[in-house]
Amino acid sequence: MTIVFTLAAMFALLLIRVPVAFALGGLGLGMLIFGGFSPLMAPQAILSTLDGFILLAVPLFLLMSNTLLRAGVGNYLFAAVSAWVGHWPGGLAVATILSCGVFAAISGSSVATAATIGTVAIPEMINRGYNKRFVYGLLAAGGTLGILIPPSIPMIIYGFVTEESVIALFLAGIGPGIALLVLFIIFSMVYARLGGQEREPKRDWAERKRATFKALPSVLLAVLIIGGIYSGAFTPTEAAAIGFAAALIITAAMRVLTWEKLKLAIFDSMATTVAIILIIAGAKVFGKAITLYRIPQDISVMISQGIDTQLGFILVVSVVLLIMGLVFEALSMVLIMTPVLLPAALALGFDPVWFGVYMVIMVECALITPPVGLNLYVIQSVAKTRLGEVARGVLPFLLLMFLTAAILYVWHDLALYIPFKL
Repeated sequence: MTIVFTLAAMFALLLIRVPVAFALGGLGLGMLIFGGFSPLMAPQAILSTLDGFILLAVPLFLLMSNTLLRAGVGNYLFAAVSAWVGHWPGGLAVATILSCGVFAAISGSSVATAATIGTVAIPEMINRGYNKRFVYGLLAAGGTLGILIPPSIPMIIYGFVTEESVIALFLAGIGPGIALLVLFIIFSMVYARLGGQEREPKRDWAERKRATFKALPSVLLAVLIIGGIYSGAFTPTEAAAIGFAAALIITAAMRVLTWEKLKLAIFDSMATTVAIILIIAGAKVFGKAITLYRIPQDISVMISQGIDTQLGFILVVSVVLLIMGLVFEALSMVLIMTPVLLPAALALGFDPVWFGVYMVIMVECALITPPVGLNLYVIQSVAKTRLGEVARGVLPFLLLMFLTAAILYVWHDLALYIPFKL
């Protein structure tokens, strides 16, 4: 009964448009008071959460991605990739996906990836005759690579909540991220062939060299971050700090960063960081309350008693996360659902790192699922079109993401080989 009341209260608060952070925190505080627990547990829970060193990576990665976004580095990246693969079938679409993958390896942010590459790619692709819905769907889905290919802010939060190695989570995201990127590329090439899309002219070597030279610093930045984390040279938080410093040096050396752009990048990062911290604080209070009410344990018992197979559990988790994605954004889902679902997952024999990657893929699906799919709103804003156009265009890519999740379930080593066996 407590579970039903809690869910009903949460959805009621969200339906009357109470911000997620205050809905979670307020509901958690109310449960503590009415349950006879000390309300001082709320500030204690918040303070014990926000002093985590790993959380410093969040604003630093945001500063890095927003600096690159404001400096227009995505233009050089897209131009370089287009110079090399633009003459392929669906070449501009392939260039868009690859650009999303590279920028995802720099920023760790889905919204930043979609906004940066979308600003450049959408007008270019539409001017070359690509179907608008396909373009919108491609960019909205391509942006989700930002939370799967490391570094990934949701993976940092998952690692923080579960006390799992963030480095292991980052490395586990590489295999599924590449698999999803390849599926997007194959679909785009087939779509272009069936649609009779004309190929772009092949660029000469001089043009390729010029475009690559301009984009090379961005690629080297991605190599620096992933290589440094993988080799153990620095922690994810240190990687974020080094990445931000490198982004400042790169954009200043390229003379594309002004004081005005830097100030905008700082303010954007500050606003996003505050929103994330408030959500984490609210979720922590809510998590403390539901733990004292033994709701996660009760749900775990219900699942273990009703579901005795891994496949059944994964199907239930997938449905639950997709439903949650209708009203929650990515970080809220990770913060709320991880403490609830992880105990049951461990009881059924799932690896916690693998389960984290699977959750992130399902959160990716939520990023392009209306009505709260943030990437849909980003692309709608960039393209200045209707939300329905973007939502319809994203459907085939959503199916490819489900296929990636299915492959990951059948072949666990897609995620676990690099961090634990390589």
